[in-house]
Amino acid sequence: MKSFFGKVPFLALAGVLAAGAAAADTVKIGFNAPLTGFAAADGKSANIGAQLAVDQANAEGGINGKQIELVVYDDQASPKNSVPIANKLIGQDKVKIGISGSYSGATRAAAGVYQAAGIPYISAYAVHPDITRAGDYVFRTSFVGEVQGRAGAKLVGETLGKKKVVLIVLKNDFGKSLANGFKEKAALFGITVAGEYEYSIKDRQFGPIVSKVKADAPEAIYATGYFFTAGPLVNQLRAAGVTVPVIGQEGYDSQKFIEIAGAAAEGVVITTSLDRDSKSPETSGFIAAFEKKAGYKADMVAASGHTAAKVAIAAMRKAGTDDPKAIRDAIASITLQASTGKISFNKLGEVRKDVQVQVVRDGQWHHYSVISDDKLLAPPEM
Repeated sequence: MKSFFGKVPFLALAGVLAAGAAAADTVKIGFNAPLTGFAAADGKSANIGAQLAVDQANAEGGINGKQIELVVYDDQASPKNSVPIANKLIGQDKVKIGISGSYSGATRAAAGVYQAAGIPYISAYAVHPDITRAGDYVFRTSFVGEVQGRAGAKLVGETLGKKKVVLIVLKNDFGKSLANGFKEKAALFGITVAGEYEYSIKDRQFGPIVSKVKADAPEAIYATGYFFTAGPLVNQLRAAGVTVPVIGQEGYDSQKFIEIAGAAAEGVVITTSLDRDSKSPETSGFIAAFEKKAGYKADMVAASGHTAAKVAIAAMRKAGTDDPKAIRDAIASITLQASTGKISFNKLGEVRKDVQVQVVRDGQWHHYSVISDDKLLAPPEM
């Protein structure tokens, strides 16, 4: 029998051994996010937030003495990309846990792959209720859409005292789930829906909807969307003389919304996961560290990516092993103070935490209130 060592040059062999040793000393966490395409800004923030959590953990010694590597792939917020990425992360990169820093469609598709493989998967901010229903290996660190919609109803009807409301709804998983949650609890807070109008994610001109809203003469507007749709919408509403409060959600939660909407952004109120004025060391520390690393202001997506990575790291440390079942069990039992607040999970893998309310004041997001209501904010159990 010929010796393997006799056929390999010494330097090449040394390189192979070094690479193997490095791999053995590294813990890999998979991460899919839209780094290009229409959702690239959100993907960038989520990625930087997650990488920040990894950097912080590595500075503390990593996971059980091993350094952490975030293995990142661009899914362009598309299910046709997220499925092969999930298969690659599991089959080729051998990750023991994955995180989605992407939207609902891509996350729902990938969740089934992770569940079938028995690998834990955490959705950082995608809202569709079916994500965690993929199975017991799938978790979510942000609110399911309906929960945030219910919080919106309480904010409008109870906190703001507005009863005649128009809904402007983005026609996708995100927009519809939020609107459904709002309508589910509208009557409880004395709200009458005077009109409901839908639009496409590609829309940037809202003249017909603005005209209908003016005719409805509501006391408030509950409008679902992302910063790149909400910015033009709010701008056009204000330009048309519609001055009533506009209530949005975490999709607005970016400095880019304020840049796009300009002066029209002033006074817009949203439900979200990040409190810019928080006194919590975890939140204030995250905001400062993110802005130093990214070079721009922190947003909800960044905080959600950071939170999901913190949960993954804490669970792997707690499990003390790379066994996916042990990691899954550690996630299920975890209670963690994160940049998005104190979180824990129910049996479905849905997060339990308070809803933060922010308002645009002097061109910046600021604290408005907190919605703490265990019954109202209870996530689905099955």
